[in-house]
Amino acid sequence: MIRRLTPLRHRLSRSLGIARSLVVYWRPGRQRGLRRLYADFVGPGDLVFDIGAHLSDRTAAFRGLGATVVALEPQPALFRWLQRLVGGRQGVVLLPCAAGRETGEAELAVSEATPTVSTLAHHWRQSIGEHNPGFRDVRWEGRVRVPVTTLDALIAEHGVPRFCKIDVEGFEAEVLAGLNRPLAGVSVEFVAGALDVADACVARLAELGDYRYNAIAGEGRRFLWPQWRSPPATREWLSRGANALSSGDLYARLDDGQDIARRS
Repeated sequence: MIRRLTPLRHRLSRSLGIARSLVVYWRPGRQRGLRRLYADFVGPGDLVFDIGAHLSDRTAAFRGLGATVVALEPQPALFRWLQRLVGGRQGVVLLPCAAGRETGEAELAVSEATPTVSTLAHHWRQSIGEHNPGFRDVRWEGRVRVPVTTLDALIAEHGVPRFCKIDVEGFEAEVLAGLNRPLAGVSVEFVAGALDVADACVARLAELGDYRYNAIAGEGRRFLWPQWRSPPATREWLSRGANALSSGDLYARLDDGQDIARRS
């Protein structure tokens, strides 16, 4: 059953949720850390796709490294903040849409109190609370129809990105299903209780190219492994529970024979 909010409570819950995100994602020093993290993936003149831009902290970091950024955010309230925070910057293209396996429209389930977990992945939303304690109190009060594009369509319009960040709450594999060529670098979020989504991402990327993988826990900046791992080793790590991490990001890069140094 969906818990309905009164208009006043709805606005208050949304405002508090956005305020919390602003504190977390725009805290002092975060931009510097993000630029250090992404400096080995992108640089001046590169193109980056930010799929699930939220409040644009990563978009700003990519742009700070000199990249052109195409950023997607389907939540209307967050998109307005995206425009305020980075909309006036040269080299930033903002699109109020989601990405998936095909173009069209889809229903976005919106969590007003925790907008970072709004999602198109309906099965994920229905089951994640059973398998991850951190989601047991999350409510998705709102529903909104949003336009959906694909990575292939974005490439046709904007060009091939050097890096693509995907953070879409259980919909990552669907986003990659709309891609039919390898990209130099990709990151996808993983969440405890739904590691099958990350596994499906590794499987899809293996169909596109010869990738190696590393992982970062939560909102950290340090890669977990001193050497980048093969797809089988990465999938085994996921099958064993990903070190019992509650969440993090899995990074994939096309194998060029040179490992990226571990962060210190």
